[in-house]
This record gives sequence, C-alpha cells and structure tokens, in this order.
Amino acid sequence: MEYTRLGRTGLKVSRLCLGTMNFGTFTSAEDSCKIMDGALEAGINFFDTANVYGFEKYKGYTEEIIGDWLSQGGGRRDNIVLATKVYAQMGEKQNQSRLSAYHIRKACEDSLKRLKTDHIDLYQMHHIDRDSPWEEVWQAMELLVREGKILYVGSSNFAAWNIVEANYKAEKRNFLGLVSEQSIYSLRNRHIELEVIPACKAMGVALIPWSPLGGGMLCGVLNKPAEGRRARIQLQSSIEKLRPQIKAYEDLCAETGHPPADVALAWILHNPVVTSPVIGPRTVKQLEDNTAVLNIKLSEEVISRLNEIWPGPGNQAPEAYAW
Repeated sequence: MEYTRLGRTGLKVSRLCLGTMNFGTFTSAEDSCKIMDGALEAGINFFDTANVYGFEKYKGYTEEIIGDWLSQGGGRRDNIVLATKVYAQMGEKQNQSRLSAYHIRKACEDSLKRLKTDHIDLYQMHHIDRDSPWEEVWQAMELLVREGKILYVGSSNFAAWNIVEANYKAEKRNFLGLVSEQSIYSLRNRHIELEVIPACKAMGVALIPWSPLGGGMLCGVLNKPAEGRRARIQLQSSIEKLRPQIKAYEDLCAETGHPPADVALAWILHNPVVTSPVIGPRTVKQLEDNTAVLNIKLSEEVISRLNEIWPGPGNQAPEAYAW
C-alpha cells in the first residue's frame, strides 16, 4: 500500500479510501466486516462513510455496522482514519438536516454513538448549506475540535469558491478550516478540472474523488457477466449514448492487459492532486481487484489516448473557455 498526506496536514492516509455506502444496503453486515478486515490487511487505513448511509434499511445503519466492527477491538480503531459526513436529512422534524450549529452538534453526537467511538478523524460537510453562515458553521466545528470529538474538517460536493470562502473565513478565526474535498470525478465526469482541482492544489486541500468508476460506466459494461444484467438495464440509456466511447475505452483497456475498472482508477491516481479515490467494493473479491491497481503504471501514450476518448475541459478556468 502507498500512503500520502491528507492535503496540507501531517496525517498519512492510504492512496485508496474504503467507501462504505454499500454496507447494509447491497452488502450484508457480515460481508461488510469481512471487507473491512480485508482492507485493513491490505494496508488501507482510510475509511469513509456518512450518517445517511443505510438508506433503504434505515439511515445510520452503515455507521452502526462500522461501529460493531470497531468494537471487536484488535487495534481496529487505532489503525484507521475514520471519516463520516453531516448534512443529510436524518429525520422528519425541523433542524434534523443541513449545517446549523444545532444540527452539526446533534449529528456528531449521534454518529459517535453509532460508530462506537469517542472521536471522528475527518468530519465532512456532505453539501454546501447556503443558509448557514460560515461564522456559525466554524463556531460549531471549533467546539467539536476543542471537545476532542473531531480532529479535521472536510467538505464534499463544494464548488471551488465555496472552498475558498470557507477557508478564508476559517483563517480569520485562526482555525485550520477545510483540509479535504470529496468530489465526483472520473474519466466520464471531469467538470472539477475547471476550478475545484486548481483550488484544492492552491489551498493544500486533499482531493478525494467519489464515483471514480463513472457510476459503473468504466467497469467494462459492454462485456458484463449475466449477474450484472439488472445494473446494465438501469445504465442502458447512458450506455447507448456513449457506446462509441465505451467501445474505444474497453478496446484500449484490452490492449493494456488491465480490466477497465483498474485503468479508470489508475488514471485517477495518475493525477498528482488526487489524494485517495473512494472505492466501494460490494465483495472481498472486488476489494482485492481494487487494491491491485496500485501496481499499474499507465504510460504517457495510454494517458493521452484516454484523454482523447474521454476529453476533459482541456485546461482550468478561464483558459478552458477564454484565454
């Protein structure tokens, strides 16, 4: 396993982040624990979740699964960097969502109980809340840091100017501010190359891409086995629209001798601004396949051809559309 610093902090995290959104929804609690054991054995020390995960079962279920796993001991808690999120609607009553100081405090306490731990290493805002002023948000986060309940604060799905404003307001309070941003990013979706990636680079904010496999589009969908048929039906409209690109992509992957999913992850890791893409294995086998990607080094020729098949904006803003 390879490790890198989390943005401008001294904290070391693995180059792959274990995403847990499938735990309890598509993966049983028992199998989820096996995946976490396997991740730890593979050297993955960065685990990501959210208070809302569990969805169809019930919100918070995924955190409970992780909490049960952590409670087994054996150094589990001390050997991982644990990240969760706040923002989502967790109940039907007022103030059970978003980023008011009231909800941040309550959501953190609830996550700690479900996770069966006394602190969260990286507490991420799951979305920007345009109704809560930064003075309120940072006051709440500062209190949690002082109480030892959280160590670092991150964001997810923020625009570049949100990241800049948040850290400007934090600096005025002599607070560390955002140390990470979790954004959707893949060969299929490269919007953040315009402004979010340059902002992260300039401000020392770790970039943690989610959905690095393009919602399954970069996993070899044209040659999926029969058991993936239901997912293929759901993706069929997008597949037909992008069939020429997908075909060219899968043909190129075949030339490299690597599965499409591995090539997609290797391309993400090739970007020096990227800290740790979030992988979301449903099985131990998928986890093993994902961790093998660290041994893949794509040539500049392959990178160039990938960029031709899945073109990005071509540059950061404003050069991408002006001069």
